[in-house]
Amino acid sequence: MRKPNLLFIFADQWRRDAMGFMEKDEVITPNIDNFSKESLSFDNAISACPLCSPNRATMFTGTYPVTHGVWTNCKPGLKDVALRETDITLMDVLKDNGYKTGYIGKWHLDSSEINFEENPSSGARDWDAYTPPGKKRHGVDYWYSYGAYDNHLKPHYWHDDNKMIQIDQWSVEHETDRAIEFIDKNKDEAFSLIISWNPPHTPLDLVPQRYVDMYKGKKFKVNPNVLLTDVTDHTLSVNPRLNFTDDEYQEVMRKYFAAVTGVDENFGRLIQNLKDNGIYDDTIIVLTADHGEMLCAHRLWSKHVWFEESVGVPFLIKYGDKFVKGATDVVLNGVDIMPTILSLMELPVPNTVEGKDLKEVILTGNDVENYAIISGYPGQMRAIEEFRSHGKDNTAYGWRGIRTKQYTYVVNKAYTMSHGTERLLYDNINDPYQMNPIKIEDVSENKIAQDLENKLREWAVKYKDKFEF
Repeated sequence: MRKPNLLFIFADQWRRDAMGFMEKDEVITPNIDNFSKESLSFDNAISACPLCSPNRATMFTGTYPVTHGVWTNCKPGLKDVALRETDITLMDVLKDNGYKTGYIGKWHLDSSEINFEENPSSGARDWDAYTPPGKKRHGVDYWYSYGAYDNHLKPHYWHDDNKMIQIDQWSVEHETDRAIEFIDKNKDEAFSLIISWNPPHTPLDLVPQRYVDMYKGKKFKVNPNVLLTDVTDHTLSVNPRLNFTDDEYQEVMRKYFAAVTGVDENFGRLIQNLKDNGIYDDTIIVLTADHGEMLCAHRLWSKHVWFEESVGVPFLIKYGDKFVKGATDVVLNGVDIMPTILSLMELPVPNTVEGKDLKEVILTGNDVENYAIISGYPGQMRAIEEFRSHGKDNTAYGWRGIRTKQYTYVVNKAYTMSHGTERLLYDNINDPYQMNPIKIEDVSENKIAQDLENKLREWAVKYKDKFEF
């Protein structure tokens, strides 16, 4: 019997509501909508740490940021924040079990090269990094990738040497071209291919006009929690703060949704290619994201916060007719992805894994009790330096939270010494836009908050988190 292929696709900064079939954001995604009818959608899929590098490391290792050490983005000034060669990843296990492995697109799990030399010979600058062949590629045979670079219309990549490959083509389209070449070449053997698309990550202007034109004249509804003045991100790193007119915000949504529509078109190309090669039903297909995008909800831009727009991600999975179809409200966290996929592929799950195997949900549709531990750590250099100046470890601050089917509970110490501690409880079913949190002054006086904080504290002890509750 043929081993299943794996096609694992994830986009960057793509929020769960931005899929047409969800009937929330007014986005055009016909291919994803059709796929949703044939797959299982986890409608409570959550980003464990809603920031690019941390949740990527979490998805690939099945461990939390406190364990894998990628607690913020890999970037200048932080030499030690990177995926370790010794970490066991999804790709390592697949390679060890005979799979032809490929990785295409954004990696963002190696320390920026300028942390080690001023002008790297690879041409990498700022946050970017070339990942050389060897252990840093974690078992990937075909590598066509880059570290972190956001020029979507003129992307660049590295293959098997440090010569930068510069492209004049929208990154999603180009990476899909390369993915189709990989599938065509390897269709007769068991393969695993991970595709990491950068859009709809900002900047939003860098999207082909044909997708923007699909929304011409469209007047989008605006969610009630959206505020257009004095907008920042949760870490206060947007400076100066942003202000939008109603028309400007319509344009923001138009371009964000246009990028998602472009993602949808290229997802459709991949599905058609699998069908043309006769391997559609032989391939486990996963479509997800590393985190979401606030788009001015709660007067916030970007991500790295506990609100649903930030932590809520798509997660659809299909394998011929072998998996349940439809939707489930079982919570799936980023840390659960690696063990679940390996278990479904009947491959060994490393004992390093900290996530939960949710195979039963996918094979039977049964309800499984699960919740997501979510976290955010001060990663801006100015914040790190402030904590250090007080003799404090910045990773003991930020926020920790827990997301169940109904509730989000957060203990927030924020990103400055002066903030103090606040506790917030959201009822996501009765307050879907999270506009009316209960501010918890005494945990012992609220049974729900008390139970959730106990789970948070147990998790912190188990995984040696330094957070001071």
